[in-house]
Amino acid sequence: MFDFDQYLGFLAFLTILTIGFWLMIFLLTFVIPYWIGGALIERLKEIREEKKAKR
Repeated sequence: MFDFDQYLGFLAFLTILTIGFWLMIFLLTFVIPYWIGGALIERLKEIREEKKAKR
């Protein structure tokens, strides 16, 4: 059914596909929310400092 070269290519394709899938899961569940949360916290600190400076 498969030659050995085709088998290796298919395994390489599955490996790359699997790595990409888990990388996307990791980015969507950990990295992006952490990034957005940190940016919001920093923005809130800046707003508080601006209010204190006005007083």
